[in-house]
Amino acid sequence: MRTEIAQPQIATDIRWFAVFQGHARAHPLAALGLGLGLLTVVALLAQSAVQIASAEAGLGLRYAMMAGAVAFAATALGALPALVLRGIPQRIEDSLLGFAAGMMLAASAFSLLLPGLAAGADILGHKGLAAGVVVLGMALGVLLMLGLDQFTPHEHDKTGPCGPDHERCGRVWLFVFAIALHNLPEGMAIGVGFAQGDLGVGLPLATAIALQDIPEGLAVALAMRAAGFAAPRAVGIAAASGLLEPVGALLGVGLASGLAVAYPVGLGLAAGAMIFVVSHEVIPETHRNGHQTPATIGLMIGFALMMVLDTTLG
Repeated sequence: MRTEIAQPQIATDIRWFAVFQGHARAHPLAALGLGLGLLTVVALLAQSAVQIASAEAGLGLRYAMMAGAVAFAATALGALPALVLRGIPQRIEDSLLGFAAGMMLAASAFSLLLPGLAAGADILGHKGLAAGVVVLGMALGVLLMLGLDQFTPHEHDKTGPCGPDHERCGRVWLFVFAIALHNLPEGMAIGVGFAQGDLGVGLPLATAIALQDIPEGLAVALAMRAAGFAAPRAVGIAAASGLLEPVGALLGVGLASGLAVAYPVGLGLAAGAMIFVVSHEVIPETHRNGHQTPATIGLMIGFALMMVLDTTLG
């Protein structure tokens, strides 16, 4: 019996590996970026685990993990209305996602790039070198997200499903994977923001991310309900999509807790990843139903709110 069960599993594993290998050959640059990104992720997780095990983790790690947990809770909170709602008007949903996009853009600018430039200038003593370091971090963030985007099954409005073996996933699951993919750079941003224990950088950023996670959690839960899933399961899956927030926060702390110059690089990386997600995923999603104007107004409101939060809390 065990042999009969094991053989189909082995066949499935071999098939998946062949599909992944073929996809990597077709997209070598994306595969290289993903490989480098995954190696970095493993190293950062190991570094953070060593810090925790040796009790050397400072306030930065504790703040980051608490903020990551709050972001996860915000995603779950946003999903709760789906227990009684089967849907909301598409215009409102697009406006809410536009609001989330605006907060992410403003957080990238005011809570990541500007502090990164300031920290880089203090460390290197030259504004031009600081800008170069931050841009390098942004490039690394884009490279990582390009690799994840190419090798994670999900769906874009114009180009359709993408990623290896995407045809085996239903459309709703592709949407769930896309939203979950958003949460990794958000969590990394939280971790980097708190890495130095600076509440002035981390607090407004974490607040913004938690606020914009609420409409994202609702969007996932409603998508699951529209696909026919029972309300409790839809809410549970939507909440689970936020688990990458604390994972990303752990990675972000590991990224920025090494060499001094790693801090501005890490801020740039998180900003680059978030801007990539907003431009590549969130904004196209808000514009695909013909509600560009309310979505753009929502984006502007979100941007302005985040700017105010950064000014008052930072």
